[in-house]
Amino acid sequence: MNNSNAISLYTSKSFAVAILTSIAYLAVSILLIGFKTDQLFLVFTFNACYFFSEQSRKFIIGFSIFICFWIIFDFMKAFPNYQFSSVHIADLYNAEKAVFGIALNGEIVTPNEYFLQRPSVFLVMLSGIFYLCWIPVPLAFAFYLFLKDKKLFLYFSLTFVLVNLIGFIIYYTYPAAPPWYYQLHGSTFIKGTPGNTAGLIMFDHYTGLSIFQNIYAKSSNVFAAMPSLHSAYPLVVLYYAVKKNVSIGLKIALSIVALGIWFAAVYTSHHYVLDVIAGIICTIIGLLIFKKVFLSAAWFQRFIERFLVKIE
Repeated sequence: MNNSNAISLYTSKSFAVAILTSIAYLAVSILLIGFKTDQLFLVFTFNACYFFSEQSRKFIIGFSIFICFWIIFDFMKAFPNYQFSSVHIADLYNAEKAVFGIALNGEIVTPNEYFLQRPSVFLVMLSGIFYLCWIPVPLAFAFYLFLKDKKLFLYFSLTFVLVNLIGFIIYYTYPAAPPWYYQLHGSTFIKGTPGNTAGLIMFDHYTGLSIFQNIYAKSSNVFAAMPSLHSAYPLVVLYYAVKKNVSIGLKIALSIVALGIWFAAVYTSHHYVLDVIAGIICTIIGLLIFKKVFLSAAWFQRFIERFLVKIE
């Protein structure tokens, strides 16, 4: 690092931005959801990248889009969606059975119930592997775009957040219980029900790890099954991979990941097929809004150009 870069990193303005941002985040977090060690980890990571080097600062500024998404998602714990609308439990279950029901032993069951009667160690392990891809794959692809095409990186990142915001709006207008909830509690609404690993608990048992138990212990909202954003993420990645014209091998791999996550969502009783379809529709709507509304707006292009200056 040369002297000019060192000086530019450690200005009074830089310290003010880092300190005030960190304090504001911690204060609001503690006020809304209480103190967690994850908050300190996020603050440490942000500050370490912000002051380590010029390149790490550009990196953390670019990925601040994802940090903002994570914070919004985390803060949803303070505002459970069942406080704003009635939770859909039996009606969603019956709709799934009516549209995608499967005949089993003389009765019609949902695909989730069908898979429960057909356990498979291979499919459990495969589902667990695919489900572990739902965040790492978008982040890895974002990092790839950050290195190769920063403008497309911004388009991808903002589209990712937009699709999530559409999903969050639906969560609050149509709270929905996942299949595992109906299997455990029927149509009875139980306020404050904790997250559940459902079929993914078998992955933890077979591997001797507690991966999914740890993940779902931090679940922001149990009644947020519709739409399945797990199903939306790989489709956003695939769309921008095609736009970037990545290798055919990578396109095939990302397509397999998308299909695998969609299957795993249903197989492990975390989502109905209807939830998966809703997640796919969310992605399509998000992509259309981003292309037709944001990309055609002059103010948005000015915003992109100003942001690019900070990360290039």
